[in-house]
Amino acid sequence: MAPVHDGDGPHSEVEVLLRSARRACGPLARSSAEQRDAALRAVAEALRGPARDAVLEANALDVADARRAGASAALLDRLRLDGVRLDALAEAVETVAGLPDPVGRLHDRRTLPNGLEVARMNVPLGLVALVYESRPNVTVDAAALCLKSGNAVVLRGGREAARSNAVLASLFGGPLRQAGLPESAVCHLPPGDRSEIVALCRAVGLVDLLVPRGGPELVERVVAEARVPVLQHARGVCHVYVDGDADLAMAERIALNAKVQRPGVCNAMETLLVDRACAPAFVPRIIRAMRAAGVEVRGDASVQALVPDVVPATEADFDTEHLALVLSMAVVEGLEGALAHIARHGTRHTEAIVTSDPEKGRRFVREVDASLVLVNASTRFNDGGQLGLGAELGISTTKLHAYGPMGLEELCARKWVAFGSGQVRA
Repeated sequence: MAPVHDGDGPHSEVEVLLRSARRACGPLARSSAEQRDAALRAVAEALRGPARDAVLEANALDVADARRAGASAALLDRLRLDGVRLDALAEAVETVAGLPDPVGRLHDRRTLPNGLEVARMNVPLGLVALVYESRPNVTVDAAALCLKSGNAVVLRGGREAARSNAVLASLFGGPLRQAGLPESAVCHLPPGDRSEIVALCRAVGLVDLLVPRGGPELVERVVAEARVPVLQHARGVCHVYVDGDADLAMAERIALNAKVQRPGVCNAMETLLVDRACAPAFVPRIIRAMRAAGVEVRGDASVQALVPDVVPATEADFDTEHLALVLSMAVVEGLEGALAHIARHGTRHTEAIVTSDPEKGRRFVREVDASLVLVNASTRFNDGGQLGLGAELGISTTKLHAYGPMGLEELCARKWVAFGSGQVRA
């Protein structure tokens, strides 16, 4: 299908790549689960063996360049690969290969009074384009999920991970060929200038879904330029609310994990809300624990009254995704105050409550608008691997057509199918 675009539409290099990937869509959608799974297992084997040194060498060069350029600790953490992370990547690819085949799966099958049997069938979206920054593991996760779900993918990572992404994307070529699948099912677009992103945004008739993953500037630029469907992976200003009746030892454990375990990722806690009823007992305790873990705490007036030497929080702090060992903290008037604060400052990413009252937990789950809402658990669980999806293409913070981590089901559309025995409409 020819793209529909205006005079400043896709430049030739990007369009050639997109057309090549587009040609892979049909054969991939018709392929067997065995073919796709064999290719994925070969990729996992390469990550553990033949390609391991090449990936680590490329990544070391990317990290060194980023460090010389003055990259933040959070960016360096997102960029870095090591043996442990490569093993985790390989395991994720194997997990995806072992999941049930989503393509052709029937849902909501039922028989109508006239005897017509109707259902909805999973079908691949087609060609997915992903524009992302910093994290080279996204290259493998996205390619694996798209391949398993019968979709072709074009990967355009950031300049800071160019070498890593090129090597990782190249791992799919041989396994695809050996499985009898088109190599162009996984295409890597080396980072050049912003015109490439504009070209992807305007590739009507070629790109079926465009997913931006990165900072607010990238996401906003893609949304503003897009002529193709876009699914946003936006920033995570994530909250943990500690209710007055919470187990404070549990609350401390959850808050520390949510903030400290990996602060530079989108599901890390950025704001801790504490019920006024338990604030005198919990605020000094959690600030001591956070400081011991190297966290700078910025508190509102009520927090400052309990711990006078805390850094004063500004209104802007409560709207900031710090992606660092910096925590905003506020004392709120019970559950109502927490719900109001989250509604005002949240980004529909991840929200958690710590409470011993089941009804408060149920109300929090019902009323908070976020892609994952947790009761008595860390925000760090908003992740495709942690939620049983094997991996994720991204975490959608919009609701059309997915909300939360995007796995295999979210990379399929559902078409209606009907099985009759000669029925005609009266």
